[in-house]
Amino acid sequence: MTGDPRGRALAALTTARERTALLTGCVDDGELTAQHSPLMSPLVWDLAHIGNQEEQWLLRTVGGGPALRPEIDSVYDAFEHPRASRPSLPLLPPAEARAYALEVRGRVLDVLDRTALEGGPLTASGFAFGMIAQHEQQHDETMLITHQLRRGPVALTAPEPPRGSTAGLPAEVLVPGGPFTMGTSAEPWALDNERPAHHRTVAAFHLDTTPVTCGAYLAFLADGGYRDPRWWAPEGFAQIQRHSITAPLFWRHEGGQWLRRRFGVTEPVPLDEPVLHVSWYEADAYARWAGRRLPTEQEWEKAARFDPASGRSRRYPWGDADPTPDHANLGQRHLRPAPAGSYPAGASPLGVRQLIGDVWEWTASDFLPYPGFAAFPYREYSEVFFGSAHKVLRGGSFGVDPVACRGTFRNWDLPVRRQIFSGFRTARDAAPDEGTG
Repeated sequence: MTGDPRGRALAALTTARERTALLTGCVDDGELTAQHSPLMSPLVWDLAHIGNQEEQWLLRTVGGGPALRPEIDSVYDAFEHPRASRPSLPLLPPAEARAYALEVRGRVLDVLDRTALEGGPLTASGFAFGMIAQHEQQHDETMLITHQLRRGPVALTAPEPPRGSTAGLPAEVLVPGGPFTMGTSAEPWALDNERPAHHRTVAAFHLDTTPVTCGAYLAFLADGGYRDPRWWAPEGFAQIQRHSITAPLFWRHEGGQWLRRRFGVTEPVPLDEPVLHVSWYEADAYARWAGRRLPTEQEWEKAARFDPASGRSRRYPWGDADPTPDHANLGQRHLRPAPAGSYPAGASPLGVRQLIGDVWEWTASDFLPYPGFAAFPYREYSEVFFGSAHKVLRGGSFGVDPVACRGTFRNWDLPVRRQIFSGFRTARDAAPDEGTG
């Protein structure tokens, strides 16, 4: 992480806007204004919402300037309008949305130049600018999901990820029991739900070395896993029956083989790639079928951050340095997860691979506040979602930018969600005489 918060903020905002331009510039206006799924907003809504949030927080709140377009605040309020209803709103047309976002950004750069990045919590280390860069990148991932859901010609391309292999890797690693530091009080751009740092103790457990692959998941399908209620939470089994779900989203069985649709391309399901587009219920059912379980959020973070040699928690599995392309599959650099076993440079001290990037990993845990949690700078980012309705995902996906992904970063969603770039790995309890320390 650079020691220059102004330079870091400028770089993060610039990277986010370049990605937004790619995601909204690769399709025509009709595709931008269409709703490709009731689960998602029209792309043009996301575009103007990004600009509106930037105006509200950086121009008005940090910069103290007048409102540019106060009349559209309600239109782009994510809590006032569910995604399914947003096409009926008086949305800015594509050209106007682009011009609005561009004008806001130009003024924001002036605010960044003149703002002292110290003092209060909103400006210290450039937090507000980092928060907005993360917000834009989160919407960029949302727009990438919309691209996956849309039908029509291929609009996005990217090189293939590096090849990896599980040859020579153990199937699982033993994570020692004992205390560790969870969360952070020091990461300058960490969001409120990641705070504060606190001590947790977990019992020793075994964790998959890599995320569960499509090949392993196919064995669950072949064994009738989707037809056997023994493996499913009752509400999960009711969900798959109600919607006739028999495989991960975007998969179909045709001509004696399993195929999937990925950003407009139909291809055979890759056996060595982490399984993608599964709900929490599907992940939980697979784990039960395999005689295992999903890791808790505490277990996941200990595996990802704890260094047994020093006893400290690191920013990332590989250490404290920011991610590079050698560490993890992030930032939409590729349009798919890398094969299981990839990115040896990103392994944890215990040898766990791909904890950051590739696929969001479902955990067993509900989304709850940490001890000492304080909402900042607004309740609607985290606090309103706390409770048993949402499950925690960790680690990020290939569609997450590094600015919005770290060892403490927490994502959450409803357990029925499958359009997100979600996968999982499994765990099991260690024997009483294993792994203390």
